[in-house]
Amino acid sequence: MTTSNATLFYIHDPMCSWCWGFRPVWQQLEQQLSATVNIVYIVGGLAADSDLPMAMAMQQALTATWQRIQQQIPGIEFNYDFWHHAGKTLPRRSTYPSCRAVLAAKIQDPELEQAMILSIQQAYYLHAKNPSNIDVLTDIATSIGLKPQQFRHDMVSQTVEIQLQEQLQLARRLSAQGFPSLVLSKGDKLHAIPLDYNNSHTMQQAIINITCPVE
Repeated sequence: MTTSNATLFYIHDPMCSWCWGFRPVWQQLEQQLSATVNIVYIVGGLAADSDLPMAMAMQQALTATWQRIQQQIPGIEFNYDFWHHAGKTLPRRSTYPSCRAVLAAKIQDPELEQAMILSIQQAYYLHAKNPSNIDVLTDIATSIGLKPQQFRHDMVSQTVEIQLQEQLQLARRLSAQGFPSLVLSKGDKLHAIPLDYNNSHTMQQAIINITCPVE
């Protein structure tokens, strides 16, 4: 039971590397706010559907991003083997499938939404698997206790596609500046919460200042 009428929107993408870097401090913040603020996850859709192999320039740019994240956020791990899988499926610049996977998981069991997000991140960043591929996503779904046939059905369903488009539109309406983003809705106002990748308390205080202002 929350004690305020505020909602905190967490706008993310399961294949967003900065979201992976943000995860430890976000978990802390979520625990700090769980009793006072309603928290809603929104998939923002980092990269649209594509069957084309990722351009080498994009692969190099993402590799550099991973390195920059590790420099800025101590303890974050990446498996760079993802970029060197000779003979295996080439990386694609397509994150919509992983976003649909989160929505499909939530349809089958709302309690497994966050487990799906984490498992996609671990498969991608730690185990060098490609969550752009339905077979990888189905294996992940099965591993967290979802029914694989229902999952594959839901992944291509109109219901999930409608939900995806609604969440993409909501992310845009909330004026999310990249991923991850935190936007607090209080009354009829929206407040962008500045991110701190190394300290949850600065964000917690910013939210408290809005939800419980000092008179």
